[in-house]
Amino acid sequence: MLRYLPFLLVLALWIYAFIDCLNTPEEEVRGLPKVVWVIIILLFGEVLVGPIAWLVAGRARRAPLGGATASGSPGARRTEWVAPDDNPEFLKSLKDETARKDEKLLKDWEADLRRREDELKRRETGEEPKDS
Repeated sequence: MLRYLPFLLVLALWIYAFIDCLNTPEEEVRGLPKVVWVIIILLFGEVLVGPIAWLVAGRARRAPLGGATASGSPGARRTEWVAPDDNPEFLKSLKDETARKDEKLLKDWEADLRRREDELKRRETGEEPKDS
């Protein structure tokens, strides 16, 4: 069974390259016309020269699945994954969210501190507490 594996791998690559070449639109084929690529794949498929040449030099490179476009197109913006601690938008959203919570907590603490200080001063001076 194992002795058939190299033959099956060559056959699978040959078929894949042939079908990929047939399904690729003419405007996406690089280097040579599509018909010439089909002939190269069929003639040199047994020695893997044709299919490998097609995969390396003939077909257009595909854009990543994340929606990035080819860098050669006008107005294309390359999108890459960025770690959260390097992403300014993510950091800003965290800063906004936590800043609001922290500021509210700080105002509450300051108000409580002022109230306690006033109460302590009144006790020291013997004044009557004011009704608020």
